[in-house]
Formats: sequence, structure tokens, C-alpha cells
Amino acid sequence: MRSRRAQIAGMRRVAEAALDRYALPHGRLTFIAHEENTTFRHDSPAGRYLVRVHRPQRHGRDVESAAAVSSELAWLTAIRAETDLAVPEPVRARDGATTVEVSAAGETRVCSVLRWMDGRIMEDSPRPVHLRRLGEAMARLHDQADAWTPPPGFVRIRWDHETFFGDVMVYGETPAAGCWALLPPEVRARFGAVGARTRDALESDDFGLVHADLHLGNAVFQRGDVKLIDFDDCGCAPRLYELAVALWELRDEPFYPPYRDALIEGYRAHRDLDVTDLDDLIAVRQVAFALWYTGMAQVNPVFAARLDRVHRWSLSMLDEVEAASS
Repeated sequence: MRSRRAQIAGMRRVAEAALDRYALPHGRLTFIAHEENTTFRHDSPAGRYLVRVHRPQRHGRDVESAAAVSSELAWLTAIRAETDLAVPEPVRARDGATTVEVSAAGETRVCSVLRWMDGRIMEDSPRPVHLRRLGEAMARLHDQADAWTPPPGFVRIRWDHETFFGDVMVYGETPAAGCWALLPPEVRARFGAVGARTRDALESDDFGLVHADLHLGNAVFQRGDVKLIDFDDCGCAPRLYELAVALWELRDEPFYPPYRDALIEGYRAHRDLDVTDLDDLIAVRQVAFALWYTGMAQVNPVFAARLDRVHRWSLSMLDEVEAASS
């Protein structure tokens, strides 16, 4: 495994090569994160932008990255045109495309650029009002998705039982089946039990296009408004899964009940929703997160150092949600 420093240096060279394809002036490129994708902030006289270097097979083993990312950006463009929801603005390359494919440092990657969204992320200091605003935005996002007809060639992840518990995804560079094999036996058994009991919950009648990663870390608050960022996981799923993701990391917090109530109230102010299976879908999210983390640990030293802690947390989290459901 290459060092994290070497990995980031390679992705920086890819990002720099990608920027040559855009009509942006020379500026400063600042590293942000090296996780699922590698991201940088670009500052220049033209403003501030987010540069994303996308991981191959990010959206499933049989999905072409450029098509998947272009589809995400098509949805963002439609949301901006059809609603007043604040979501990132895709930036087109000089040739008019919303993605570019570049080679540098021995890597060939699909890249994209978005206009930066200012504001404050409240993940570390949430209040119920933030969950209520997020719930309202979710409902309006789902209304837009129901009314929108995706363009030909639109391809995004289908977050169904097979995706969560089968061998559809590739995490890091490891197919999902390989990640299951890497799990400690106790964790693998508990995750299998989650899969057995959640099949019906994942076949909801209210199934459609969702953000799929809309927790407070992907919501930017500014002057009473909420902006939705990081649509990289977007695809079709039970609409209740959207709420489960938002509540997942808060599930074992002492103030969880008011957070939960505020999110549901915000959503129901615009759209009806049956929340009977909410805890089961929080458990599904825990499975998805741990499988992803296991795969990423095979290629990213930072993930590898924390993997045992994540497995212990998974068992603790499942204890929590299963006790509440019993």
C-alpha cells in the first residue's frame, strides 16, 4: 500500500491536469479529503470551486464512472432549474462536458468541478432546528425527483437489498464479497441477520431517487437556509433510507429523540412518510458503512488504523437499534 502522502500527491497531479481542461484562471489548489474520492478546493480570481477526482468503480463494478458522474450532475442541474433548493452548480469544461477524463502520475481518472458552497457544517454541534430544516429539504428534494424525468443514459446506484448485501459494489478496490470475507466472524453474522430481516423494508413502495448520504456532514447552513452538498452516493432507494442516513450517527446520542422527531416533523411538513422501519434502515446504513470502511482500509492507511474501532462500533450500534426494535 502506498503511503497516504504519495496517494494524495498523485491525485493532486490528476486534479491539476483536469483543471487545464476548464476555463478557470490559475489559482491555488488546497487539499480537502482523500476518502471515497479525493477532493481539492481551487481558489482563483474567478472564485472558489470544488475539484473532485473520482475513484474507478465507485458506483458499482459494472457502471462506467463518467456516465454515473454525468448523471449525478444532470440531477443537480435539474434541481437548480426546477426548485429553489441550494445544491452545487456543475461547471462545464471547455468542450462543454460536465466531466473530464485525465491521466497523470500513472492514474487515469474521471474528474468534475463544482462551484463552492459557503456556509457552516453543524455536524459537531447539531440542534433540533438543523434536523428540521434538513427534513424539509429532503421532502422537497424527493418531490422534485418524483416530478423529474431523467435524461437518456441516466445511471445511478440502486440502493436495494442486493446492493447492500450482495456483490454489486466495489469498496476501495475490493468487491463487496471480498469485504464480507474480511469482516470478523461476529460482525459478519450480525450483518447477515440484518440482511435477513430487512428485505421487506428495502422493497418499500416509496422508492425513488434520493441523495443517499444526507447526514449533517453534507448539509451547509447559512442564515437560516440549508444547502445540500456531496451527491456522490445519489441513486434510487426507499425514501425512508434518506432519513435513516441523517439519524444514523446520532442514534446513540443522549439527545437522539428530539433529533429524530425534528427530522420527521420537517419532512412531514411537506410529504407523508411511514417511519415504522426507521431503526431497521439505520442498521442497514451501519452495514453499508462498515463494508465501505473495510474496503477502504485495504488501500488507505488512515482507514486501516481505525478499522477495529469501526467493527466494535458496528456491534454496539446494532445492539442499540435492535434493543429499540424489540
